[in-house]
Amino acid sequence: MSTPETPPPVPNATAKRSAWIRHAVDYGPLLAFLVSFLITRSITAATWVLVAASAIALAFGFAVERRLAPMPLIAGLGALVFGGLALVFHDPRLLKIKPTVLNVAYAGFLFGGVALRKNPLKVLLGEAMHLSDAAWRTLTIRYGACFLVLAGVNEAVWRTQSDAVWVWFKFPGLAVLMILFSLTQVPFMMKHMHDGDQDKAPKEPGADPEAG
Repeated sequence: MSTPETPPPVPNATAKRSAWIRHAVDYGPLLAFLVSFLITRSITAATWVLVAASAIALAFGFAVERRLAPMPLIAGLGALVFGGLALVFHDPRLLKIKPTVLNVAYAGFLFGGVALRKNPLKVLLGEAMHLSDAAWRTLTIRYGACFLVLAGVNEAVWRTQSDAVWVWFKFPGLAVLMILFSLTQVPFMMKHMHDGDQDKAPKEPGADPEAG
């Protein structure tokens, strides 16, 4: 009788589900905002959709995973707060400054961590990458500078361009710029990446005490 073959490993369904949920929470409200604006050509109507979609995305993410990652939580709450203020005061500028405020806050968080001799970026990404403390510090400073640049670009765009241009810049523009910047950092990360067990000193092979 032949031995049954071992079935191939099944992909981690839980990990795939978690990734899908994170993408939905991160980009679902922004996509809904963009589609709503393209349909209505009204930034006020699109803001209503953004606020509602952000609340739904946060509730959905928490209901499924029983937790929310810090970055999606901050972004979602930011959309609720600034979108709500824009609707209450009938001033879309309050929504347009949201990317500026959040990016400055992210930069302050990263630079503050460096000033306190901490590595906040390592806390967020340390499980995925193993870098030296010096490399983490450099990468943290670079990302902090990137967030400040994005804040400045957002200010320039919403103050000088039409609502349509700003909406496209908000999404997918900002996400694309962040991805492109991250790609420019890949060579640096690859150069300084090491095995997580590298810091453990290998045991020196000793002579067999019974040899002789």
